[in-house]
Amino acid sequence: MTTFKEILHKKSTKRLLLIAVVVAVVFFLFNDFLMLWFVRQREELPVPSVVGKSIDEATKILMEAGLDPRQGDVITDPTYPVGTVISQNPIGEKIVRKGRRVYLTLSGGERHVSVPNLRGRTLRDAKFQIEQQGLKIGRVTYQGSDEYPENTIVSQSLAPKVSVKRGTHLSVVVSQGRVSEKIETPDLKGKSLKEVEALLEDMGLKLGKITYQSVPDVLPNTVMDQFPRAGDMMQFGGSIDVFVSQQGGAENNNEEN
Repeated sequence: MTTFKEILHKKSTKRLLLIAVVVAVVFFLFNDFLMLWFVRQREELPVPSVVGKSIDEATKILMEAGLDPRQGDVITDPTYPVGTVISQNPIGEKIVRKGRRVYLTLSGGERHVSVPNLRGRTLRDAKFQIEQQGLKIGRVTYQGSDEYPENTIVSQSLAPKVSVKRGTHLSVVVSQGRVSEKIETPDLKGKSLKEVEALLEDMGLKLGKITYQSVPDVLPNTVMDQFPRAGDMMQFGGSIDVFVSQQGGAENNNEEN
């Protein structure tokens, strides 16, 4: 009869025992370590919402939650300051596995544009360039200039190459031509036609079209309105049209040249 010792000394038996030990060790490792690792890898959690937070703060929050923050695109956004998270993927509160990547889109702030140099350009060209830059035309005023030709830009309210927000208003001053060749239009309202004729002759100007209108309680031959308006710059030798009061019940549009 084969004893237990003899059985143990047999090679086949030793091999079986060795296999049994290896299986036991593998089972122990799998059960206590690999399964635990697998379970941890499968752990799920809600993604914290980090929209509106700085990139540094958002990164810290996501890492502490066991997630992997990644910086994505930077886009223009007037709502959030530069470097602030404006969107995230996955979105806040979504359930994901631990270690999941979270992509963050950052604000580049409000877009700024460079102010164009408009001096010497025509008003039409200036308006086109202002709009092309995303700016808006502001107040347009006129003044005489010996340096810039008529209807060209003399000055602008914002210096060229200055960085400003889109939609900013840019005002301009437009040349009315050489000051030495122009004269300020006098105020003729309330004067008699005879006084006007004498005044214009002294100033080197001419009386243009006369339109008569019947106006109650106004002395006949009194100037009620004029064109060009008082204060406008006009050429020497130019004409001023006037509207003159006339007696009578019905309006009369008789004109003299």
